Amino acid sequence: MKAIVVMPLAEQKGGGEMMLWDLMQQGRNAGVEWLVIFLEDGPMVAQIQSLSIDTRIVKIGRLRQFHRLIVAVFRIAAIARREKANVIVNWMWITHISGGLAAMLAGIPAVWYQLEVPTDKAWLVRLATLLPARAIITLSQDGKQAQAQIWPHRPTALVYPGVALDRFEPSSLPSAEQARRKLGLPLHGPLIGIVGRLQRWKGMHVLVQAMPKVLQKYPDAHCVIVGGKHDLEPDYEDLLKAEIAALGLNQRVIMAGLQRNIPEWIQAMDVFVHASDQEPFGIVIIEAMALGKPVIAGNAGGPTEIITNGVNGMLTPYGDAAQLAIAIIRYLDEQEFAQSAGVAARQRALDFSTQRYAQNFINTLRSVILGVS
Repeated sequence: MKAIVVMPLAEQKGGGEMMLWDLMQQGRNAGVEWLVIFLEDGPMVAQIQSLSIDTRIVKIGRLRQFHRLIVAVFRIAAIARREKANVIVNWMWITHISGGLAAMLAGIPAVWYQLEVPTDKAWLVRLATLLPARAIITLSQDGKQAQAQIWPHRPTALVYPGVALDRFEPSSLPSAEQARRKLGLPLHGPLIGIVGRLQRWKGMHVLVQAMPKVLQKYPDAHCVIVGGKHDLEPDYEDLLKAEIAALGLNQRVIMAGLQRNIPEWIQAMDVFVHASDQEPFGIVIIEAMALGKPVIAGNAGGPTEIITNGVNGMLTPYGDAAQLAIAIIRYLDEQEFAQSAGVAARQRALDFSTQRYAQNFINTLRSVILGVS
């Protein structure tokens, strides 16, 4: 099977880009010949090429630049015909608008990867769904059910993402104390952390709002926020800083910015928080669980498919700083519970390897395109 993947981004900014890397890295020798078309230039082009995978760049610009969209569609279709591709896999719904049209021109099926929990009010998602697709692949049951509400109803498959578990092997990393020392973090007192792009729906402000209650009982606690600005919400960082200042937390909340050595940052934490609203999946949750960290995540969306509340983590409602504080304090108060949750979390994380993810993705492609499993 020869599969063309159309990828809108060429720089790693989040989980979607990491998932493509995992698929390409683990799916190189699985009976699929991959060709990746990037719709912009960037560092990921060379990264994918380093895997000896054919890559092309077809610059598309913005959707409103209609003439560039049409040129890109014809170029992608021409590549698909010339390379005798069996399928075009469009990474994210936005790409299906161009890649889906290209597949129609080339006379081959298209599949697209729905990386969010959609709503039928999102007109661009509705537009993408209108274009023919042999299947839509989702990364959570929540996303699958939400996509099923959008007309026309396309066959929808579920493939959970994976995590490079070898990067999150506790024995290969510094101890928590060593990681704190290396990263310049406070050496004493509980450290509560969160990792993600700085966007409001990611909930960093909720953790900030929970900290005063935590500090009442644990006055030596600190919070660290790891993540950089996002182009869609460049002002959120300033809003966070204003909230931190208004609550008098400048000495207790550390804004670490964008970091690459995420395993070491998570390793330094005593409690890991994922406070997103309706998270499609939550790869970073698996990463923290793989390190055996006590984890708190939102009680909606993908996290509910990863965490069994009170067993291998805890779930709290989005936006509820009081409940989040109670959960953090419970972990700090009940060290035996925190330890048992961490052990169970690590065991659960083993279900989400990148090898399993790539094989499941390829099996799904074979099933929907070639009719075999």
